[in-house]
Formats: sequence, C-alpha cells, structure tokens
Amino acid sequence: MNLIDNLTKHKLELPELTSPGGSYVSVNIRGNIAYIAIQFPIKNGDYLYQGELGKAFSTEDGYKAMKLCALNAIAQINAKIGFENIIGLNHIDAYYQSSGNWDDSPLVVNGASDLFVNILEEKGVHTRAIFGVEKLPRNFSVGLTCTFTIKKNSTTLSKL
Repeated sequence: MNLIDNLTKHKLELPELTSPGGSYVSVNIRGNIAYIAIQFPIKNGDYLYQGELGKAFSTEDGYKAMKLCALNAIAQINAKIGFENIIGLNHIDAYYQSSGNWDDSPLVVNGASDLFVNILEEKGVHTRAIFGVEKLPRNFSVGLTCTFTIKKNSTTLSKL
C-alpha cells in the first residue's frame, strides 16, 4: 500500500499542515502511540465549514468537512512521523455542533472513517466515539482527534 497512490486514486492530495491554535503540539508521542491534536476542516489556511450542522450545513457537507479533518490528520502523521512508521489507526474522537433536531452524526463521521479506510486500507480500521458539543473553536462544524500505533525507532522521534 502506498499513501500517495491511494490519495491519487481517490483524487485527493494532502493539505498544508495546520498549526496548533494554543500551547500544545499537533502530534505527541508516548511510547508507541501517537496522539493527534484536534484537526478542523481547514484547507491550506482557509477555514471551511464554520457553522452548525443542520442549519448552515447539510449532512453531506458535514461528511465532506469530517473527511477534510481526517485528511489533515493524515498530513500530520505523514509529515511528523512518516507513513512508513505507522502500524495502524487505533481510535478517533469526532466532535460536531448542530442545530436543534439534527441527528445524523454517524453519517457525518463516516466521512472520516471512510477516508481512513480508503487511504490507509487495513491500517485505517478503527474504533470511534462521537460527541455533540455546544460550540467548537472558530465556530467549526466538526473536529477530529485520533491515535495511531507507531513503530518505535529514532527516526520517528527526530521528525517532531
């Protein structure tokens, strides 16, 4: 499996890396687990999908927004750890903000789950949790954190 080939096959490319919006790092390694800080629907510096699902955005838009969050997570992994050092994706935590009666969060989070499996193949199989929140930073409609198991070696730590 080749990350770039799979991205090309799905007509995707890795976006520019996003930077933390506070006093934290985007990737933190403890043992052989890499924790990816929350990723939002940001593409090459542009803030996208700001507003509530079910009001400002449809479920289909939410799917695309969550897919972009997952693509940003893959970009972080590729740049900071190197795809060759990934054993697999463990778990994702997905966050969303929505209006009143909107309740299609599993369909929205499938945007991330589908991307991870399509691009990472068997390494992308994962568990997940979904959280509806009152507000996300910058009024983003969705956000995503995740953990990966990585090979333990000195090359991995030198990229951080």
